[in-house]
Amino acid sequence: MTQAKESVITLERFKRGKTFWEYLDSGIRNRELFLENYENTKLTPEQEAALKELAARPDGPHHIVVIGEDWCPDVYRGTGVAQRMAEAMGAELRFFERDQNKDMMAEYLKDGEFESIPVFIFYDKDHREIAHFIERPQLANEQLHLTRDVIGDTSPEGIAKQLGHEPSEEELKAARAAARERYLAWQKGEIWAGWRVATVDECIELLRSKLGG
Repeated sequence: MTQAKESVITLERFKRGKTFWEYLDSGIRNRELFLENYENTKLTPEQEAALKELAARPDGPHHIVVIGEDWCPDVYRGTGVAQRMAEAMGAELRFFERDQNKDMMAEYLKDGEFESIPVFIFYDKDHREIAHFIERPQLANEQLHLTRDVIGDTSPEGIAKQLGHEPSEEELKAARAAARERYLAWQKGEIWAGWRVATVDECIELLRSKLGG
């Protein structure tokens, strides 16, 4: 029988990662969006009970690795969700930047190919991996087209079509800035909030399936 390759994410390396709050205070972009998504993640009593029950198991989740980057909307939404789950479970969370930890990321490529983020990796007390979650919940994948509707086509061709003439550099910048503002405003709505809820539910089901029940 072939022995499984040992992960580069050792317990010693885990301890060198940043806590959620250390990461927020490390000079990142979008700090306010990380914080906003954390503050707006409210676990239901059922979710909290399920997470506590999972963590109470001898083989249950004990600590969590998050791999991400500060520019990514899925990361600034998802990291606060992971922190809320960690708090409910009494688990320790450590954050690692993807681009500074490519060897970590190589173990969790989506479909064996894509460096999709965030990645959440749940470990038991002996640092054995229980399960991992990549990028976004299925609900978000199903509704992703809605973000494109909000943002619109920000290519030079798309902006030219909207304006009715070839855009200048200033017009391109203005159109893209307006699209970002629309997207940020949309993130305060129910659909985005639903993706946070769905992330918790999906992680609970993932852990239950791996732990049996």
